[in-house]
Amino acid sequence: MKTVATENAPKAIGPYSQAIEVNGFVFASGQIPINPAAGKIEATTIEEQAEQACKNVKAIMEAAGTSMDKVVKTTCLLADIKDFAAFNKVYEKYFVSKPARSCFAVKDIPAGALVEIEAIAEK
Repeated sequence: MKTVATENAPKAIGPYSQAIEVNGFVFASGQIPINPAAGKIEATTIEEQAEQACKNVKAIMEAAGTSMDKVVKTTCLLADIKDFAAFNKVYEKYFVSKPARSCFAVKDIPAGALVEIEAIAEK
């Protein structure tokens, strides 16, 4: 088991790793739209926040030595299910291999984010 960490994605805001690599897979923790350079959420719209969350997932995958086209499963959390269509427009630009996915609305996401994305990728 190997811990994956990169400065190109937000630092963990709790007792967890950005990702763990084990048995040829990378398990990325949920990524909210924190801009890693600023250390906070700067985006305000679902589109902007989805873009940043996807960039964060991408940075972690690259740090682990894999890529977005090797993602096999995602779990996506939305603060408002009404944002589903707008979220999908951004999501499909990054997850072009169309991995298996669950997407649902939740009551709250850490730091007041509108979206959170976790991913599992093949190494």
